[in-house]
Amino acid sequence: MIIDLRSDTVTKPTREMLNEMITAEVGDDVYKEDPTVNALEERIATMFGKDNALFFPSGSMANQAAIKLHTQPGEQLIADKYAHVYNYEGGGVSFNSGVSCKLIDGYRGMITSNQVMESINPPDFYHSPLTSLVCIENTTNKGGGACYDFDEIVKIKKVCDDHNLGYHLDGARLWNALVAKNETPKDYGQVFDTISVCLSKGLGSPMGSVLIGNSEIMEKAIRVRKVLGGGMRQLGYMAGAGLYAVNNHLDRLKDDHKKAKEIGEVLEKLSFVTNVEPIDTNIIIFTIDGDEEGFIAKMANKNIHFYGMGQGKLRFVTHLDYTQEMHEYFLELLEAI
Repeated sequence: MIIDLRSDTVTKPTREMLNEMITAEVGDDVYKEDPTVNALEERIATMFGKDNALFFPSGSMANQAAIKLHTQPGEQLIADKYAHVYNYEGGGVSFNSGVSCKLIDGYRGMITSNQVMESINPPDFYHSPLTSLVCIENTTNKGGGACYDFDEIVKIKKVCDDHNLGYHLDGARLWNALVAKNETPKDYGQVFDTISVCLSKGLGSPMGSVLIGNSEIMEKAIRVRKVLGGGMRQLGYMAGAGLYAVNNHLDRLKDDHKKAKEIGEVLEKLSFVTNVEPIDTNIIIFTIDGDEEGFIAKMANKNIHFYGMGQGKLRFVTHLDYTQEMHEYFLELLEAI
């Protein structure tokens, strides 16, 4: 038995999802003639109460397109220091949009409206970059799957409106937050100018993210996607997987969250574990007192695979392919260490 807890990106399509992929009706999506892609985009736009949605091959490309739509070269966006758009998108903020980042020292990857307010550069002070966009991430990746308080999200929106700033949500794991907090996509659609959601993490699709927004800002999204190399042809095979994932894999995220909390409970009992960060969704971050690389190697010898984050900090991520049988075996193994 091989247990892979490196990320929720490691999942394989289910048999039912594969069937949807094989039988999908396809066309040329560059010409907007792929009916399955069109159906997926319409489905997700409707879920969030927005005018338009556009399929992207990756979440990074969807985020980078959103930043390009909101900003001009030389401007600046505000984000938490853990933000995916800053840490894990290859410097695309500067490369693709010519934009710099003002990073906030938030809590577990989450920032507050007061911090945003304090980070806005005076628009009439031409020596500093013009602040034009706020990007937040929900759930937070480096923050251990933490979920924002929706009231704080709304407060940040007011700051953005008062200062004429765009508001983008990197919602790669937003589905997890919706399930954990009993929120709805329309709640988020009413607040954000643009939202990216990922189909290939918790929902288990083999690829794809969708960028959502109203017509005014999304008008140029397909051009930006083309410039970034994201024009795709018979994409319906992938969109079929995404449609199946959205329609069938949302509720089951509760199982991932439950398993993550149960792993955390076992970790807290282990003498060499010095800290387990709060577990809101499907990511467990913990710290050990000892040889981080040695522990990773020892567990790999037992076919348990996961990542180290440095300085004794480690991460597990539960997902669709982490079964109950694997879970029970893994808990027993941990308890025996």
